[in-house]
Amino acid sequence: MRVWVARPLPAGARTAGRVAALGHRPLLAPVLDLALSGAPAPEGPFDALVLTSASAVPALAGSPLAALPAYCVGARTASAAQAAGLGPVHEAGGDALALAELIGRALPRGARLLHAAGRERKDEPGDTLVARGYRLTVWVAYAARPLAVLPEPVAAALDHDALDAALHYSRRSAATALGLARAAGREEAFRRVAHHCLSADVAAPLVTAGILSHVVAARPDEDVLLAGLVPVGPHPVRQDNDAEASPALRPGLERC
Repeated sequence: MRVWVARPLPAGARTAGRVAALGHRPLLAPVLDLALSGAPAPEGPFDALVLTSASAVPALAGSPLAALPAYCVGARTASAAQAAGLGPVHEAGGDALALAELIGRALPRGARLLHAAGRERKDEPGDTLVARGYRLTVWVAYAARPLAVLPEPVAAALDHDALDAALHYSRRSAATALGLARAAGREEAFRRVAHHCLSADVAAPLVTAGILSHVVAARPDEDVLLAGLVPVGPHPVRQDNDAEASPALRPGLERC
């Protein structure tokens, strides 16, 4: 399969390598450009870090904040935090509300938390943590800037219906990919690609656009996502054994 890896660098390069190791042909073409914000970290003291993306980890590595307990939304972020020497590292189940629950079990209300986040971020887990009495400070540690135009290799592949699948790791990345394809006049070809999404939240822009050929991993884990790289037609027929056909699918939810 020819697989478009739309994930930003450097993580996108690692994913492309994994796709190739599975016998597929990756097309590495990120639609977001990640960069550290350069904003200084807020003055503490803080009791713990809140991490909802691995993209925030480089801003913390080697700083005094790295010694704080790091509460991470999922496996990818936790792995990056551990590799950078942060910690101790605590991992939630890949969901922002699960992260809030994890912190609620581990830390007393009133604890001072530093959320190292991107410029564009979701309300959770911040809203829940603040409502429960935690003192949360948000630090914009990085920004994800969308590309101005669809990457040329992707445009060429779409012109020839030469893409079998695309991998999406964030809601914003999926929305940006769709927007760039639409602006480039390739939306119809984009709709014919099987879009494999890390979670239902990531797939939301595709669902809103009525794109039927999308697949959602049964849990937000890259191993599960990549296991789902099997051909999916633009109008797949839902069958009772969908979950057996691909370990990345949950029956009745992911094939639309």
